[in-house]
Amino acid sequence: MKLSEFQRAIVDEFGSVYGQALTIDLVLGELGGRTAAQAIEAGIPPREVWFALCRETGVPQAHWHGAGKPAPKR
Repeated sequence: MKLSEFQRAIVDEFGSVYGQALTIDLVLGELGGRTAAQAIEAGIPPREVWFALCRETGVPQAHWHGAGKPAPKR
């Protein structure tokens, strides 16, 4: 997962305002007590951060994989 895909997944799942708040305010214990933004800045891959955020917020597993991918061009 690229950073841009992570950002798109956040907006798609949570909306832009709430997603931004989660990214900068929610401390994720499994990422060493970092927020998602801090974890990415520390070099943790966006995919790992996305999965940790999904687990912490109760996102259904059906939404975890493929999140953030742009729709195929037709």
